[in-house]
Parts: sequence; C-alpha cells; structure tokens
Amino acid sequence: MTAIIVSPLARIAEMAVRHRATEMVSLLAANQDFHRPAVISKDRHLLLGMNDIAFAGTGDLVAPAEVHVEEIIRFARTWNREAPLLIHCWMGVSRSPAAAVIASLAVHPEEEDESLARRLREASPYATPNARLIEMGDVMLGRQGRLVRAIKAIGRGADADGNAPFVLPLHAKATADAG
Repeated sequence: MTAIIVSPLARIAEMAVRHRATEMVSLLAANQDFHRPAVISKDRHLLLGMNDIAFAGTGDLVAPAEVHVEEIIRFARTWNREAPLLIHCWMGVSRSPAAAVIASLAVHPEEEDESLARRLREASPYATPNARLIEMGDVMLGRQGRLVRAIKAIGRGADADGNAPFVLPLHAKATADAG
C-alpha cells in the first residue's frame, strides 16, 4: 500500500524502519537538532525550518511560507512511491498532517478534498493541520477553497501527547495504479 506516514519526531526512526520508508520530509523549527534515520536517503530528505504558527510576524518564530509549500509539492511529485513517504514535525499533529494532505494532493490532484479530509480524520483523531499551510496549499494546488473548507469541516483534532503516528493511505486510484 502506498501511503504517507505521519509521525512525531520522537518516533521517526521506528516509523521509517517499520514502514520501510526511504524518503522523508521534516518540518521543524529552524536549527532544531535531530538525527536523520539511517534508512532515509540523505538526498531524499527534505528539511524545512518553520515553527507551528498560523501568522507571520510572531517574534523570532518562522511562519510557514509559500516557499515551504512549494518545496513540499516539488518533493512529493518526485517521490517514487515505491515505499511510503515519512513526514514528521515535533508532535505529528499540525505541520506534518498539513504537509501530508498537500503531498497527497500534489501526487493525486483528482482527489476530492472532502474525501481526503475524512480519510485524514479516520487515520488520526488528533490531527489538526496547520491552517496557514493548508491555506497556501489550497491556493498553490488550485483547490479554489475546497481544501480549506474540507479541513475546517473535520474540525480540530482531540488533544494529543505527541505520541500517535498514523498512516494516511493515498487516494484509492493510487493503489489501483500501483498494482
């Protein structure tokens, strides 16, 4: 099954090995130190420095920006899909679920936004995608507000302790195409 694995930072090595991931997107605060799991190819690791905030101009914090979303889209479109893509942030609740949704739509633009949002909620009762990333992804992927509305419709996720990785299966067409 081709899928996107969403994980908190503390569990990336475990998730990479368990799901045999070789490609990874990291969404962490600038200069946050961590070790890339050895099974992740260095040239297939995208590291984006941003904080989990929804507004620009918040002190020294780096808000998600269009350049970050462009990189997520570019990276997803070059993902070979032979193994799951691992996406993580600090807790696996906000930035990484947003990036997973954007990546999913980047590789399967025919996906219905509502279906994807429901699949996200089924995969994780905790996911609360970063609104700023979702808004920029909606525009950059030409969703015309559908993605923003779909994510708002599933509501805020339940409170989480940052220890709940999950699997977001790709659009059903992806499985048929892969087989």
